[in-house]
Amino acid sequence: MNTIKQAIQSFLSHNDYPPLDLQAVLFDMDGVLFDSMPNHALSWHKVMKTHGLDLSWEEAYLHEGRTGSDTIQIACQKKGVSMSDEEIKAIYDEKTAFFKTLSAPAQMAGSDELIKKVMNTGLIPMLVTGSGQVSLLDNLNVFFPGIFVKERMVTAFDVKKGKPNPEPYLKALDKGNLKPWETVVIENAPLGIEAAHKAGLFVIAINTGPLSDSILWEAGANLLYPSMLTLHETWENIMRNC
Repeated sequence: MNTIKQAIQSFLSHNDYPPLDLQAVLFDMDGVLFDSMPNHALSWHKVMKTHGLDLSWEEAYLHEGRTGSDTIQIACQKKGVSMSDEEIKAIYDEKTAFFKTLSAPAQMAGSDELIKKVMNTGLIPMLVTGSGQVSLLDNLNVFFPGIFVKERMVTAFDVKKGKPNPEPYLKALDKGNLKPWETVVIENAPLGIEAAHKAGLFVIAINTGPLSDSILWEAGANLLYPSMLTLHETWENIMRNC
């Protein structure tokens, strides 16, 4: 794996950017701030099955970051069936309802400590998630009070094209009045990493799921860590090299 300095220099050179001048950190939500992906995977698998569709546990992680309707449409294509917008919405509503019956996902270990470090160094935390799961979005203010205000959030409700399209991250740059070299992204999902990479952003990946590291590297990760705790412990070293 590249050293931190090598990864940053390679990123800047490849994109013909000036040196990093960090102003903000863009956080994904599921699998980064909340340990919510097991509940998402279970919800998708169960609800899809009741409608004659298939979405395995691993596929749920591979599709993490897509809008709900896109995920359902992909499952339909795999089965060779088509559904109306109303039917797709009904399936997503059913998935959302089942998700809410499960135990509330825990805050990801290390996330609170990392956000405090980010803020203590004068950087602005922003949220960029493909999720429209209202219960999780509401919990942001419970676990991270006053941090992820609407003006610093991009969710499924703000975009027409979800990850891996770069639109969510481009919209975050616009909301924060940021240049690509003024921010870094923290992502755990291949599609989220790909979206940030396409937006020309430096991506710190954390592997909090069952996928192999190689999948995250291939998606465009610039650095990779095994957990938010590890990233929290390494943060000062990353900042020294920026």
